[in-house]
Amino acid sequence: MLKKLDILIVKAFIGPFIATFLISLFVLVMQFFWLYIDDLVGKGLDVFTILKLISYVAATAVPLALPLALLLSSIMTFGNLGESFELVAIKSAGIPLLRFMAPLLIVAILISGVAFLFANNIIPVVNLKLNALKYDIIVTKPALDIKEGVFYDKIEGFVIKVGKKEKDDSTIHNVVIYEKSYGPQDQFLVANSGVMKVTPDKRFLQFTLHDGWNYQENGSRYSTNTDYIRMGFKDYQKDFDLSSFQMNRTEDSLFKWDPKMLTVHQLNLSIDSISKLRDSNINRLKSQLQPVLVFYKYRDSAWVLPDSLKNKSIKNIRSIIPDSMASTVYDRSFSSINSVKGFVDIAQSEYSDRQNLLRKNRVEWNRKFSLSFACIVLFMIGAPLGSIIRKGGLGSPLVFAVIFFVLFHLLNTFGEKFAKQGVTSAAFGMWLSAIILVPVGVFLTSKAMRDSQLFNKEFYFRFFKKFKSMTGRAKTKSEID
Repeated sequence: MLKKLDILIVKAFIGPFIATFLISLFVLVMQFFWLYIDDLVGKGLDVFTILKLISYVAATAVPLALPLALLLSSIMTFGNLGESFELVAIKSAGIPLLRFMAPLLIVAILISGVAFLFANNIIPVVNLKLNALKYDIIVTKPALDIKEGVFYDKIEGFVIKVGKKEKDDSTIHNVVIYEKSYGPQDQFLVANSGVMKVTPDKRFLQFTLHDGWNYQENGSRYSTNTDYIRMGFKDYQKDFDLSSFQMNRTEDSLFKWDPKMLTVHQLNLSIDSISKLRDSNINRLKSQLQPVLVFYKYRDSAWVLPDSLKNKSIKNIRSIIPDSMASTVYDRSFSSINSVKGFVDIAQSEYSDRQNLLRKNRVEWNRKFSLSFACIVLFMIGAPLGSIIRKGGLGSPLVFAVIFFVLFHLLNTFGEKFAKQGVTSAAFGMWLSAIILVPVGVFLTSKAMRDSQLFNKEFYFRFFKKFKSMTGRAKTKSEID
């Protein structure tokens, strides 16, 4: 049953956890937009698309935001309790630190379970939709923005230059339009003035031009016998297709085979299928090489060396080939070598591709568990760390949280890179951060249980002062001697 002490510590933890989780989520979302800002700006995205993109990015950042929030909030919680001397009162009542940490450890385990369920069931779907939306946004052309005195070439097949625009952003002057053609030269059109507007359905950009000329040249590209045409006009309307500026929706199924879009069960099936394909690739290579390499059929036979060759000293292969057969033997050897090289190159390429894909699937399989377990690992670091530093707020706790989270993130990134490159196994690479940080958590817990002054600057000040005085006395003694 819950005791008042358990309720006290849980209540003290909930507020900082929610606040730090939202802050962490915001920082991770901003990191995404900072990375893709060049692909998003100037695309004319509507509010609904932007909100949908933010929601997808926020959902994918949850598994990483939860460990960071647990680390920072646990440091803040135990730091606040230590700063207000509540930890001292609890310890003086004979309650050990581990008993005091127990309710929050249970909460951390529950959050870890939620993080796993979220990463396994929601993140694959969100990643699928996010990648499709991100692809559509990146390939979308920038929003239409024709400026004064600048050649605009974003409309396919045309280059437009507007000399001057009125304040209404619609009336234009000194217009030049180049149209790419398959004739001897491009056609171009000039006009003194006109009106530029987008049709209500946003499918066409409409130019209504006044007092201008249309220049064309007709005829064969490879002949000098061409017709040069100049047509004057009082009013002329030119429409430009804007369909390429609209964001088209790509089917989500295009990205469904990416390992990040799969659940644990689907990854198990994928890993099993890829492993079987990889092994079948080796067996197929053996069957392809057997007809080419004649000696291959003797690998398990009881073939023995003929008596005629047993006592004969053979310096090289050429010494046992008759001159009349040398040309034939060499031709057949080169042909066999070329055939073997072709089979091996194709098999090696297929094997390498499947091996890389297998590594990626195993990395994603381990990631779903390692990121969830990271919630417990970082809590094991944050709780004793907060009780040692005994500082609340967002000062010292934030500094220590950033240090340990950066260490965790670097270890996680390096481990993932090593695993994908085949330097280490996928399991070791993805659990590298846990392997290193768990002993750190155990060490900090043991120090916290003994009321260590590990992060007390006064302790180090007294230590160095004492060390300095001891060295001073030793120096004085040596001078006397």
